[in-house]
Amino acid sequence: MGLLSGLMGNASTVDSAELQKEYQHLLIEGEQIELGFKLIRDMFIFTNKRLILVDKQGLTGSKLEYKSVTYKSISRFSIETAGTFDLDAELKIWVSGEQLPSIQKQFTKAVNVYDVQKVLATHILG
Repeated sequence: MGLLSGLMGNASTVDSAELQKEYQHLLIEGEQIELGFKLIRDMFIFTNKRLILVDKQGLTGSKLEYKSVTYKSISRFSIETAGTFDLDAELKIWVSGEQLPSIQKQFTKAVNVYDVQKVLATHILG
C-alpha cells in the first residue's frame, strides 16, 4: 500500500497466512481468516465466522481495540466500484437496528471489491 493511498483512507489487501499467524490469539477453534485489509495502522479481517476490526490507538499504536461483528448481525451491505475519475471503491456495512452504516471502508483500485462482496454474501446469505 502506498503512503498516499493510506493517508487518503484506502485499504489494501494483506496475505491471509500472515494475518492467521499474527491474529491467531483472537481466533476460535476452526476459525480461519479468508480475507484481510490494512488501513494505515488499522486492520479489518474477514474470517469464516465473523468480521474483526482492529483499531490501533494512541501515538505508539500499542493500545489495541478488537471489535467483532458476527455475520448474522449484519442487516445489509453495499459496495461501490471505482470509476474512471473516482479511483477508490467503497464498502458500507449496516449492523441490525442501525439507520446509518456502522462500518465504512475505502479500497484502492488494486483491491477487487467483488471479492469482498462475495465473502460477505456467502456468510450473510448462505
